[in-house]
Amino acid sequence: MPNAKMFVKDYLTNNMDYFKQISKYIFNHPELKFEEFQSAEFLMEKCRQEGFIVECGIAGIDTAFTASYGKGSPVIGLLCEYDALPGLSQTPNQTTHQPLNLDIGHGCGHNLLGTGIFATACAIKCYLEKNQLPGTIKLFGCPAEEGGSGKVFLVREKAFEGVDVALTWHPSPINAIMGLSSLAYCQAFFRFKGVSSHAAMAPHLGRSALDAVELMNIGVNFLREHVIPEARIHYSITDTGGTSPAVVQDYAEALYMIRAPRGKEVNDIFKRICKVAEGAALMTETEWEIEYINACSNYIPNRNLEKLLYKNIKEVDLPEYSQEEESFAGKIWSTFSEREKKDYLTTLKNFGYNGDGSEFEGKFLSKSISPYVESKDVLVASTDLADVSWIVPTAKITMTTSALGTSLHTWQMTAQGISSYAHKGMLKAAEVLTLTVIELIHNKQYLELIKEEFAAFTSKNPYICPIPDNVKPPTK
Repeated sequence: MPNAKMFVKDYLTNNMDYFKQISKYIFNHPELKFEEFQSAEFLMEKCRQEGFIVECGIAGIDTAFTASYGKGSPVIGLLCEYDALPGLSQTPNQTTHQPLNLDIGHGCGHNLLGTGIFATACAIKCYLEKNQLPGTIKLFGCPAEEGGSGKVFLVREKAFEGVDVALTWHPSPINAIMGLSSLAYCQAFFRFKGVSSHAAMAPHLGRSALDAVELMNIGVNFLREHVIPEARIHYSITDTGGTSPAVVQDYAEALYMIRAPRGKEVNDIFKRICKVAEGAALMTETEWEIEYINACSNYIPNRNLEKLLYKNIKEVDLPEYSQEEESFAGKIWSTFSEREKKDYLTTLKNFGYNGDGSEFEGKFLSKSISPYVESKDVLVASTDLADVSWIVPTAKITMTTSALGTSLHTWQMTAQGISSYAHKGMLKAAEVLTLTVIELIHNKQYLELIKEEFAAFTSKNPYICPIPDNVKPPTK
C-alpha cells in the first residue's frame, strides 16, 4: 500500500500541530475517573468539527461517548482514554519533582493515548472520504480506565455490539506489541459498624469497628500463604473512624483489590476474604457489609491481529531524536533509583519487550522495535481493555513516549507527558493503527483469520461479566 502509506504519513505530519494542541489541552485539564467532563466534552466537540456523528452519555456514563463515521463493514472500534490519576501532579518538561497546585496528573499518558486515537480516527476518515471506500470507524470515548473499569460497564451494556475489531495503544518507553495476558481483578469496600464509647471510662461498652478492620487485615495477611502465588491482594484503610484514641471507633472501612490470572480465581479468593471479614465481625461483635465497586477480566490476545499490527510497526519510519531530546531523557533516567535502573528491563517486559537490552547500551530513548513473540507470560497489572477482548477481537501496541526505565504512575511519566518525543511517539502510534485499519478494509482475508481465531476461543470460553448487574457506575 505505498500510496496509503504516503497519504497517512503526510496527513499526520500536516496536522501534527493540531494534534499536539489537543494532547496539551487534555494534559492541562487532568480529571479523575468518571469525572472527565472537560476532556470528554473537548474531544466530542473536536469529533463533531471533524464530521463524526457523536453520541454522548452511552451506557449511562456521563463521560462516555461514541464518534462514528462511514457506513458498511468492516466496523473498526478505536478505544480512547483520557482519565488521569490522583497524586501525580507535575510541571511538564522538568527533570525534578515539581507538583502543581492540582493533585491530579496524567501519570499514565492518557492525554497521549486519547489524542493518538483521535488522530487515527481522523486519518482513517480522511482516507475513506478520499477513496470513497466502505467501512465504519467508531471511536469509543472510554472513561475511568484507572481503577473504574469504565470499559467493563460499556461491555455490560452492549456498547460494542456490531464492532468487528477493536484497536488501541498505550504510551511507554518502547515500540512493541502489548500481547501479554493480564490479571483479572475485583474491588470492594468492607465496612464495619460498632458501638462508640469512652475508651477509658467504659471500654467494655464499646465495640470497635477499627479493631474489626485490623483483624480482617491480619486474617487476610495469613491467607496470602494459601492462595495461588500469581494472586495479588491489595488493601487500603480508607476510614479509621476518627482521630481520637480516647474514643472507641464505631465505624471503619477498608478497600480491597484482589487480582489473579483468571476471573474464577479472583472470585474464589474474594469469597475467602469475605469469610475473614465475617470472622473479624464475629470477634469484635460488630456489623459488617460489602460494597462491590468494580472488576475486570483477564486480557485475551488475538495473535492474527497482533501480527498485522507488527507488520505495520516494522514498515513505518521510527522517529529520530534531537540531542536536546536525548539529553532530557538522560536527565529523567538520572532521577531513577539504582534499583529502578538495575531492574528497568522488567518494566519493559510488561510492555511486550523481548530482548536482553543490548540495543539500549548508552541510550535513553528506544530506537528499535521489540521482536514479536506469542508469549504466554502474564502482565502483572490489570486493564478494563480485557473485557473488550472477550467480546471483540482486540489488540494493542505501544510506542516510545518516555525515557527507558520510566514506570507508569510516576511523576517522571507525567513530566514527559507533552514532551516533543512523547508527541512523536503518539503520532507514530496513530500511523501504525491507521495503516492497520486500511489493510483490514482492503484485505478481507485478514479479518477472516482474526475472526476465526476469536470464534475458536469464544466457542469454548463464554464471557461472563465480572461486574454484577446491580453495581452501577458513579454518575453526577
